[in-house]
Amino acid sequence: MSNHTLVIRHKLMPFVSVVVVALMTGCMPEALLIVPIAHRKALTETTLNTDWPFTPKIAIIDVEGTLSTGGRLPLIGSGENQVSFLTEKLERARSDDNVQAVILRINSPGGTVTASELMQDEILHFKKTTGKPVVAVMMDTAASGGYYIACACDEIVAHNSTVTGSIGVILQLFDVTGTMRMIGVAPNTIKSGSQKGGGSPFEEMAPEQRAVFQSVIDEMYAQFVSAVDLGRPNLSETRVRELADGRIYTARQALAVGLIDRIGTLRQTISRLKGDIGSGYVRVVTYHRTFTSKPNIYAASPTPTPAANPSGSIHIQLPDWRGQTQARFLYLWAP
Repeated sequence: MSNHTLVIRHKLMPFVSVVVVALMTGCMPEALLIVPIAHRKALTETTLNTDWPFTPKIAIIDVEGTLSTGGRLPLIGSGENQVSFLTEKLERARSDDNVQAVILRINSPGGTVTASELMQDEILHFKKTTGKPVVAVMMDTAASGGYYIACACDEIVAHNSTVTGSIGVILQLFDVTGTMRMIGVAPNTIKSGSQKGGGSPFEEMAPEQRAVFQSVIDEMYAQFVSAVDLGRPNLSETRVRELADGRIYTARQALAVGLIDRIGTLRQTISRLKGDIGSGYVRVVTYHRTFTSKPNIYAASPTPTPAANPSGSIHIQLPDWRGQTQARFLYLWAP
């Protein structure tokens, strides 16, 4: 049993005792307000591998899951804003002079256009202001927005089994007007102009509305092409557009067409970075929240810790189904 478990149980003993006494005396209240003890959520550094103490550091920073500018939606707690979380980790690596290089470990199918753009910008800013090399190492998936941010790195490495590519933009909308007619329901929408409400599932999309959405998609697609063109100087813009038809690529296919630099493992990448920073011995470190575990270089990102609302009580957040179905422009591979 860990020390943390002993401490937690010790602190819960008075509460458990009160509940037991209340049950025995028939005085159990109808509801309980659970107020957690606030804990520090600052980033903690953990050493994963050590060749020798007091040697230069290589920091592994995770980018995992669907990219969004908002927090995730766990049952309890607010989750992490991934753009903010990445920025916080990069700032930690920036402020540590012992960190000589960064590995961006990407396992993501992409996400919103804005989140991808902001994370790419933070990586470029980190490189420009520190001069420290940043290498992207792709895991299972680094597609669409995941590939977008990889293009901001100095080098892109993929595992043999990595799926990448999916360069493009998608907007998924629904049309339920046919079903509504079948059940005898008709919308009654009042709007200020013909384009207002465009894309609503309760009205058929007019050609002029579709043209507006397509113009937005085309502009965002051009932005994606530009990001790849910037990050892959070996490819011309024309060649990028030929490759950017939305398809996915295996690691070998991506290497053959120039979308990545090499196929290798995370351990091999660390060994190569030793030569790049001129040190035969390094410490491999990572950053995570307090009270979460990062036992090795292959560990998953930490589980978001519960968050307390301003009143101090636990905030239980049910899934926002309306927000989940909200139309968004996405750099996302979602078959």
